[in-house]
Amino acid sequence: MTPVQTTRFLPRAYRPLFAHADFRRLLPALAASDLGDGMSVVAVAWLAIEIAPPGQSGMLLGAALAAYALPGAAGALLFGRWLRHLPAGRLLVADSRIRAVLLGCVPLAWAAGVLHPVLYVALLAGSSVLHAWGNAGRYSLIAQILPPDQRLAANALVSSTGSASIIVGPALAGFLAAVISPALLIGLDALSFAVLAAQVGRLRSAAARPDGKGATAAPVDADGSATGLRLLRKQPELLGILALTWFFNFLYGPAEVALPLHVTEDLHAGAGLLGLYWTLFGAGAVLGGLAAGALRRFPLWPVTLGIVAGWGLALVPFGLGAPAAVTLACFTLGGLIYGPFTALSYTLFQERTPTDSLTTVLAARSAALLTAGPVGTALGGPLIALLGPRQVLAASGIATVALAVIGAAVRVRGLRRVRPPSLL
Repeated sequence: MTPVQTTRFLPRAYRPLFAHADFRRLLPALAASDLGDGMSVVAVAWLAIEIAPPGQSGMLLGAALAAYALPGAAGALLFGRWLRHLPAGRLLVADSRIRAVLLGCVPLAWAAGVLHPVLYVALLAGSSVLHAWGNAGRYSLIAQILPPDQRLAANALVSSTGSASIIVGPALAGFLAAVISPALLIGLDALSFAVLAAQVGRLRSAAARPDGKGATAAPVDADGSATGLRLLRKQPELLGILALTWFFNFLYGPAEVALPLHVTEDLHAGAGLLGLYWTLFGAGAVLGGLAAGALRRFPLWPVTLGIVAGWGLALVPFGLGAPAAVTLACFTLGGLIYGPFTALSYTLFQERTPTDSLTTVLAARSAALLTAGPVGTALGGPLIALLGPRQVLAASGIATVALAVIGAAVRVRGLRRVRPPSLL
């Protein structure tokens, strides 16, 4: 089928995106790496449980999940001197190649019988060290390829393909984990990043800035982050949404650790059920993400706070001892509620920041948010040892609802003090 024939089945807001050849090439490659990460949602956790010493599965699980993301925050600050002048495409390629090589070492070490927990965590940590740069390169390429009036649709579509990978990836991983080791699934994730690196390398027109100077479109370094934070202090609305997003991601971290152990310890089930949880979450998130454009007609602060509160409420039934069928439905609803959040957040920053400051502000945003989820994930292990996985899931949900209430109170107080035109 021709591109025109294919895109006519899409909602009208998304059809213009496929008139851009580079976007048509980039999207499938991003989807491939997202599918690999979708499988790793199950595989990284399940392999940690398999190789953990007796009685230490919670601690190793928390360390593995944190290692898969947290070093990216350090890499964002440490390598700015050398990487900030590179084109966005080269940054994404560099990140993808490192992830392909180091994640590929996991199945090799497993096959050789030398995959010690320390080596496992080290390989995961090394694979994520340039993740901030790769993520900045991803969204910078989108901003370069597409005009401003198509960015919300592109952000929503890209985030929805990521959510779609959580439908297919965990389900596929849960099925395959019954017949092959999760270490081999991580090897497939490595292969997906090799595909992404190869495809982005073909987007030479998108790898350089429009001015042809070749500097990266979204440097994430110490100077850029500091400057971005200074700019954000002058924009309290954006600083508020950044703070809300940080705590939202932080409170999600313990739940990510608790869910696999809830499946194994509380429900006495296998990787298939864990994959089903994430698959249903992804299905809800796809639908929610694609609905992001429709939410623009509503005041966005109330919508954003409603998303936070809704996700928290979806976790509370876990602590009440609800059966698996009920918590599966709640997790699906949670994905539906969460789906629009990423697209709305990025679009708010893109629209409310002056063009000449956008890359600097996004640098600060990336550097700040990279610490949130992994710190919460690392905290998840000790909390599970103290409370148990079911109670940690419920506590994460209650704390998230409280975050939404606090955010609403701060918002109302700010509007009472000064009433400028609403940015959200």
